[in-house]
Amino acid sequence: MTRHRIFGMSFASIYPLYLAKVERKGRSKDEVDQVISWLTGYDAAGLEEAISSGVDLETFFAQAPAMNPNTSLLTGVVCGIRVEEIQDPLMQQIRFMDKLVDEVARGKKMSSILRGGGAVAAT
Repeated sequence: MTRHRIFGMSFASIYPLYLAKVERKGRSKDEVDQVISWLTGYDAAGLEEAISSGVDLETFFAQAPAMNPNTSLLTGVVCGIRVEEIQDPLMQQIRFMDKLVDEVARGKKMSSILRGGGAVAAT
């Protein structure tokens, strides 16, 4: 199976795109950090380290402290593909992150975005 080129993209190159997307819609960096922390278990220091070290997305997810067990509750379409039907685990994790950021940008309530999992502070 061919390795998808997105796997080699740095988290540091994707993160500012997420921020720009949500900030255009009046949402904040803290909300992006919160959903990424909910998904991956990274705290604020861990996110900053991932950005400054330039790790690729494959490494970012491989080193995630604790992937949220409630990711099975994430459903819907990103880039025309249903996230719950993606077969490659890494691609699915990347699309889960995309989905969460999309929901922040669309103005959904945080409790709904986090699938009732409560707020996780990115400290």
